[in-house]
Amino acid sequence: MPNLPDVVLWSIPAFVLLTVLEIVSYRLHPDDDAAGYETKDAATSITMGLGSLVTDLLWKIPVLAIYTAVYALTPLRVDVLWWTVPLMLLAQDFFYYWSHRGHHVIRLLWACHVVHHSSRKFNLSTALRQPWTSLTSWPFYLPLIACGVHPAALAFCSSVNLVYQFWIHTERIGKLPRPYEFVFNTPSHHRVHHASQGSYLDRNFGGILIVWDRMFGSFAAEVERPVYGLTKNITTYNPLRVATHEYAAIARDVRAAGSWRERAGRMFGGPGWQPAEPRAAAVDPARLDGPVAVTAGLPVEATAPVAPAPVAPAAPATAAPGERVG
Repeated sequence: MPNLPDVVLWSIPAFVLLTVLEIVSYRLHPDDDAAGYETKDAATSITMGLGSLVTDLLWKIPVLAIYTAVYALTPLRVDVLWWTVPLMLLAQDFFYYWSHRGHHVIRLLWACHVVHHSSRKFNLSTALRQPWTSLTSWPFYLPLIACGVHPAALAFCSSVNLVYQFWIHTERIGKLPRPYEFVFNTPSHHRVHHASQGSYLDRNFGGILIVWDRMFGSFAAEVERPVYGLTKNITTYNPLRVATHEYAAIARDVRAAGSWRERAGRMFGGPGWQPAEPRAAAVDPARLDGPVAVTAGLPVEATAPVAPAPVAPAAPATAAPGERVG
């Protein structure tokens, strides 16, 4: 097993220090246009982050068992060397992009990820608002394990990706130099990702790199000021409800569904999925008992024959000078 450091654990002091500095910066230099901090919101985000450290330990048990089994079965091996680690980080970031995108377009996965988007603020504490049901990402990384990447090496790469994304949750940093903005994920790009405007929805899924979004058509530049949160915001700071509110909504929708197709759509369709409107049944004239009148191309049953309207006798036509009649 490769001996790799726990990047998240070592970064916790930096998380705390940078968050405190950002809070102080808002006190000393307020920005009326920025979302800033709210005590209850920040407390909820921090509580969600601390809770995720506990729940992640539980979810890692079955995931590690699956990864270990796949790693034992594959004949491939990727050694942890100075030149393979950057390649593993690149590959992990690629699969992170698809995992992140999948968690936005499949509602059952969105129920896990929606926690991270539930704050109407955007600051460094928002980065700590992590889900408590993170058992939905592991299938996306199975190709890496099957290619011989050790589960511990994958965990290291995932930790690096997570730590990188901490600093991009801020409004205190504007746009960075264009070459950096073109290649890497930045606060500007991630503000777009957390926005709820229609033009910004489901954009900028990258973790460390933004090039995946440019390649696969999901990139949007920051133009107008983002409005953070959900298209339908929650009104609770209760961590348990924040962690489970979308699962509860799915359960209600599935219970009220009228067919198995609708139940599947409510779970595996997009977060805004709705069943198609039923089409009006066409009327077969051969099955009608009475006469049929046709109005605007649609058959309608008539209750009685329609008598022709009386026609008044035509008045003699006269011609204006220079015109012909008939």
